[in-house]
Amino acid sequence: MFVFWTIVGTITTAAILIVALTGVRAAPDSVDESRDVDIYKAQLKEVARDLERGTITEADADALRSEIARRLLAADAQASDAPGLRTGGHALLIGAGLATGALAIGVYLGLGVPGYGDMPLAARMAAMDARAAERPSQSAAQAQYRAAVPRPEIDEDYQTIMERLRGAVAANPEDQRGLALLARNEARIGNFEAAIAAQRRLMAVQGEAVTGADIRDLAELMIVATGGFVSPQAEAVLRRAAAAAPEDAPTRYYLGLMYNQTGRADEAFALWQPLLEESAPSDPWYDAIREQIPQTAAAAGIRYVLPEGRGPSQADLAAAAELEEAERAEMIAGMVAGLAERLATQGGPPEDWAQLIRSQAVLGNAARAQAILDEARAVFADRADAMRLFATTAVETGLE
Repeated sequence: MFVFWTIVGTITTAAILIVALTGVRAAPDSVDESRDVDIYKAQLKEVARDLERGTITEADADALRSEIARRLLAADAQASDAPGLRTGGHALLIGAGLATGALAIGVYLGLGVPGYGDMPLAARMAAMDARAAERPSQSAAQAQYRAAVPRPEIDEDYQTIMERLRGAVAANPEDQRGLALLARNEARIGNFEAAIAAQRRLMAVQGEAVTGADIRDLAELMIVATGGFVSPQAEAVLRRAAAAAPEDAPTRYYLGLMYNQTGRADEAFALWQPLLEESAPSDPWYDAIREQIPQTAAAAGIRYVLPEGRGPSQADLAAAAELEEAERAEMIAGMVAGLAERLATQGGPPEDWAQLIRSQAVLGNAARAQAILDEARAVFADRADAMRLFATTAVETGLE
């Protein structure tokens, strides 16, 4: 602490001295002009002596005195107006420097953390990783969430169905379809422990045939069971899902959520930014990313401008559902026109083109949909993934 304030004081003093010396050196002309005044005064005395000796006439003496006096007045005025330090200037300059230093220290005391040791980037990252490893376990977070949010009430008929489903699965524990149904329905009624157990059993039965989506479903159940918190155990499952299916969008979203929760906004942004750009508004993670990514980018120190919406959002679709048929058609047509204009002027990913093709087909504009499909194929001719997407879209819309 003493060393820190010694350094601060030394730097402040040095800055004040530099400014003061600069001010002193800024007025060399005033010194020269003071010398000119002395010379002109000496010349006046010399004229008086020449007049006494008779070497010049009275008229010549008057002319010389007038010229010298004019020059003397001009030099004296310049010396008075010259830039630089006048009487008290040094004290004023030093006072201003001290005030600036005091203000800087005051701001630091208000916003900074005096006494807090230096923490390089590597050390900060290590500290965040340590805190991430020490976060609550799945069981602890699950118990806390269960205590805060009671399970929903279910009617007798649904309870009867659940009892039958549990009995059927118990009688045939290798039934993959029954296990999948049990996992989903146990989660639906808030019985997450049973849902997670059923999903684990399903994956065990699948063995080597287990997919990345199945693994991600387990992680999702674990995250929902804690109210959105990604525990270390859920993170391990997510990483296993990412290894099996690196491009799986929900897995990427949940990994970004985990990074956000553990202070690694840089990693979260690296996952969410491309995911947002390639997703459609109807995707369940789309709105969640759009809501969180501005703060994530700011925390990561990244300048990021949220892209414009890529068409109708869930809220737009809900609003359209409440309109009359004609009004709904007009609203949807307007959204499609906006998407078409943006793609024509700014471009966009293949998913946006596929969405526009489907939208035009739904509106009954088959010829327009075909023209957009042809244009999209020309734009993305060098991308095999885009061409596969367009082929699927063409089949879905009946264009091929």
